[in-house]
Amino acid sequence: MDTTILIAALVGLVVGFAIAKFLEKGKASKTTLNAKKEADNILKNAQKEGERIKKDKIFQAKEKFLELKAEHEKVIVGKNNKIHEAEKRTRDKESQVSSELAKTKKLNQDLENKIKDANYRKEIFEKKQSEVEKMHKNQVQQLEVISALSAEDAKEQLMESLKETARTDAMSFIQHTVEEAKLTAEQEARKIVINTIQRIGTEEAVENCVSVFNLESDDVKGRIIGREGRNIRALEAATGVEIIVDDTPEAIILSCFDSVRREVARLSLHKLVTDGRIHPARIEEIVRKTEKQIEQEIVEVGKRTVIDLGIHGLHPELIRAVGRMKYRSSYGQNLLQHSREVAKLCGVMAAELGINTKLAKRAGLLHDIGKVPNTEAEVETPHAILGMQWAEKFGEKPDVCNAIGAHHDEIEMKTLISPIVQVCDAISGARPGARRQVLDSYIQRLKDLEDIAFGFSGVQKAYAIQAGRELRVIVESEKVSDDKAAELSFEISQKIQTDMTYPGQVKVTVIRETRAVNVAK
Repeated sequence: MDTTILIAALVGLVVGFAIAKFLEKGKASKTTLNAKKEADNILKNAQKEGERIKKDKIFQAKEKFLELKAEHEKVIVGKNNKIHEAEKRTRDKESQVSSELAKTKKLNQDLENKIKDANYRKEIFEKKQSEVEKMHKNQVQQLEVISALSAEDAKEQLMESLKETARTDAMSFIQHTVEEAKLTAEQEARKIVINTIQRIGTEEAVENCVSVFNLESDDVKGRIIGREGRNIRALEAATGVEIIVDDTPEAIILSCFDSVRREVARLSLHKLVTDGRIHPARIEEIVRKTEKQIEQEIVEVGKRTVIDLGIHGLHPELIRAVGRMKYRSSYGQNLLQHSREVAKLCGVMAAELGINTKLAKRAGLLHDIGKVPNTEAEVETPHAILGMQWAEKFGEKPDVCNAIGAHHDEIEMKTLISPIVQVCDAISGARPGARRQVLDSYIQRLKDLEDIAFGFSGVQKAYAIQAGRELRVIVESEKVSDDKAAELSFEISQKIQTDMTYPGQVKVTVIRETRAVNVAK
């Protein structure tokens, strides 16, 4: 039974396997048919696509051909146009050249005609000239017979008579020209000077050779004098200042021509009185410290001054000299204030005239640097020359050196800055209250003005008025004519300008009058 079942099962398996094989063969044949169909379809599609691409390429090639053909035709048309334009220009040039040739021929013909005409006129002119010369010789001979003078003698007399007339006319012309120039030049110069003065704030300072040291009470005077005057002698020996203790209440007078020493003595006294310890050793110590303090202050003042004025690159020795100006005075005017004022005036005036303002300020600040001497030997040299030498020594520019040396006319002015410095120095020194003049020198200056006027012939009287700013000259009408009066005024002004040194300017007025006097009896 089991065997029968096993055999039946095996038979079933074989039959199933056979059926499966048959089914697989059927499927494979069907797949092959489908693949053949697909291959045929792909081949047909490929043929159709190839035909389409072929048609597109042929169409594109035709379009490209047409484009190239159109571009080629444009190029040919452009070249033809250029050729036509060139031909046209050539024809125009040919016509222009032919017209120019015709004009040239005409001009040549006209020129030949003019040359012929000129030659003809020249011949006529030469004939007339020869006739005029003959007539002139005849007239000269007749004049010589009439006047009993030769032509040379007559010429000399005529020249002599004309010389005096020409000289008078020349002086009148010069005076007229000068007056006409002054109408504009003086107005412009006065405008610049007035604007410069108005734009600068001035300070008035009058310093003497003494300083007053105020005390809280008169009891301190005894301590300052010391036992048997030891303290005051030590203080005078250390500072070089004369200390005057008199009956003036609560004050001591310090007398010295050197402002630096006077300031050292004043500060030393202040420190000693404040500290309360006053004896010779302490005095010497305080004076030494004060001298160092003053030296440092001098340098600081110099640096602050040049910084305020915008001046750079100044040598340290010149900066120290600028600081020492604070303790110097000139005719009662503080030298540092004067130099600062001159520097500002120079800067403003140089700006108005279009000149380098920095150099002008530099020269204005240093123009009186020679008034701060270091040795006694240098005092013999004029301060302008000494200042110029210092400026050259410490590397200042030639323009600045020349302005320093020429601001009192010790040397010739060679730059435009020099007259500016001279004018600004006069402005700063001549303003009211700036300087203290000595009466003797003032009277001598007025006398010198009048003496210069009396040095000319024909002057009857001369008066220096308006504090020496105007000179009025009265001349004799018989000896001096009106034209000579104008000439005399000019010559006197030139003489004053050459021989005298004065602030500002001097106006010279020449007065001439004619009087006719008769007496009725």
